Amino acid sequence: MEHLALYRKYRPTTFEEVVGQEHITKALAHQIASGKLAHAYLFTGSRGIGKTSVARILAKAVNCLDNQNGSPCGKCASCLRLEKEADINVIEIDAASNNRVDDVRELREKVKFLPINAKYKVYIIDEVHMLTDNAFNALLKTLEEPPSHVIFILATTEVHKLPATILSRCIRFDFRLLSIENLTKILSNVLTSEGIKYEKEALKMIAQSGEGSVRDTLSIADCVVAYCDGEITKDDVIKVLGTTDYDLLIEYFDFLKDKNIGGMLSFVQELDQKGKNLAVFVKDLAKHARDLLICQTTKDPNNILNLPSEVYDKYMIQAKSIDENRLLDFMQVFVSAENELRYTLSPRLLLESLSIDAMLGHDSKKN
Repeated sequence: MEHLALYRKYRPTTFEEVVGQEHITKALAHQIASGKLAHAYLFTGSRGIGKTSVARILAKAVNCLDNQNGSPCGKCASCLRLEKEADINVIEIDAASNNRVDDVRELREKVKFLPINAKYKVYIIDEVHMLTDNAFNALLKTLEEPPSHVIFILATTEVHKLPATILSRCIRFDFRLLSIENLTKILSNVLTSEGIKYEKEALKMIAQSGEGSVRDTLSIADCVVAYCDGEITKDDVIKVLGTTDYDLLIEYFDFLKDKNIGGMLSFVQELDQKGKNLAVFVKDLAKHARDLLICQTTKDPNNILNLPSEVYDKYMIQAKSIDENRLLDFMQVFVSAENELRYTLSPRLLLESLSIDAMLGHDSKKN
């Protein structure tokens, strides 16, 4: 049987199932329940956070024969047609490959036709920022005076590329990146449904790697599930992602703090011999410096970091032992070196040089 990616298998089908975008789903459900629909919506935000999913739910809800407080019932003939991708009244267009003015002119001709056995014909235009200038001008004419039976949903990751004339004719909804807490909750529900056991810390590491994107998080989970044997452990996640164990980051920063060049060189040699991706390691070092700064400067650091309690305690101890200015130096050194490490022929030598620079940098500035 063909494997279905987790992010596709567990795509939300009602507004209630969408996590982390309640400010949008509640507004849309209220509009549908009250019958006060707009003719054009603009969904904007980073990749993989639910724009297309919510667009499909909205398309389903506006034609649902028995919507539940604005959310689609999922049982009527209209909902079932859309779930089977057999609804000719919902048209999804990828603007990346249909971005010419002729494509939009063809769309303008088709919108004139009434929907079949439904109240609305819904056009979902994904990556709408990819349209050409002429295509935008052609689309504008349709958005200005659309037929009453048509609803447009425009989705984009780069809203700044849209003309102001398009923006002014749409109701705009900005999708947010999800918190680690919400991503962990989604992962827990998905893996439990799949019958897969897991360590809580492993789930947090996957959620952190997803960087706010549901799709990226579930794709990472798919990779980890394929690698592990029955249960997802912290070590599985580290091996699959190449991320660095918390204890290694703490140990390395102790070498920096103490200006222990010999210890640091031996540490880097050991990492290199184990096949550690040093470019990923440097990215983790920059994040660790940032995390220690958060420990130093905020009232409730773990509300931001969301670390396991035993790891958080270690971070707080280390944060108190390093001067804030040194942490800023560390972060600047490692952030600026991320791209350089991807292309260097000798990543180990570069990391050693960076480490010594980070150790001595603040003192050299004083002198």
